[in-house]
Amino acid sequence: MPTPPALVDSHCHLDFPDFAGELGQVVERAHAAGVTRMVTICTRLRNVAQVRAISEAHRGVFWAAGTHPMSAAEEPLATVAELVALAAHPKFVGIGETGLDYHYTAESATLQQVSLRVHIEAARATGLPLIIHSRAADADMARILTEEHRAGAFGCVMHCYSSSPALARVALDLGFYLSMSGIATFPKSQEIRDIFAAAPLDRVLVETDAPYLAPSPHRGRRNEPAFTAHTAAVGASVFGLSLAEFAAATSANFDRLFAKARIAG
Repeated sequence: MPTPPALVDSHCHLDFPDFAGELGQVVERAHAAGVTRMVTICTRLRNVAQVRAISEAHRGVFWAAGTHPMSAAEEPLATVAELVALAAHPKFVGIGETGLDYHYTAESATLQQVSLRVHIEAARATGLPLIIHSRAADADMARILTEEHRAGAFGCVMHCYSSSPALARVALDLGFYLSMSGIATFPKSQEIRDIFAAAPLDRVLVETDAPYLAPSPHRGRRNEPAFTAHTAAVGASVFGLSLAEFAAATSANFDRLFAKARIAG
């Protein structure tokens, strides 16, 4: 059997209960599918110890941490010092996920914006990339990212990108990256595929957001990092590349943005 091309799952949640009792097998299946590295994201800082331990226990698993915008009203506001301290860990590679979600939690919009700016300051202070979740908040997201970038540069990925072409253009003009998830594989997601087709190839990442958003042909099932290859196959088609070419390009992009994962790996 030919060796699959090396891929990176730039965003997953291996600490979620969906993987309880079989995390070792999940990581093994990812490696067998060519997913040599993955970033597991801590969405509540109270869970840092668990997520950090997962990264320490598994080869090729890195981690990031922040307060998810949907949890902003339920969690203590993170501090810059707290996030900077986490960055001392050798496998800690990103700040977030943070961002704005007005679809489910619009009532905490003001607090979400405060939290987002704290995370941006931590990204500047550490030199690590910001990991952004954005849903139904395009205008505020574009405004805050533009204001903050003008105040001081930072790296950033728009995770699981499924927002408007306009927000994508703002992010790309700021030098940020767009991450393609399983949503791009769904038949009715042509607008998302078109957004990626219009983006520079050197600004694209792939992810699963596992256990959510399993790509076709696994839609409706629990997602896992091994399924990155299905999304990458669609990405390759969008750019008119072979899977190996697209895998190499997105892996190089990951190395550029998440440079600490390349060094620590």
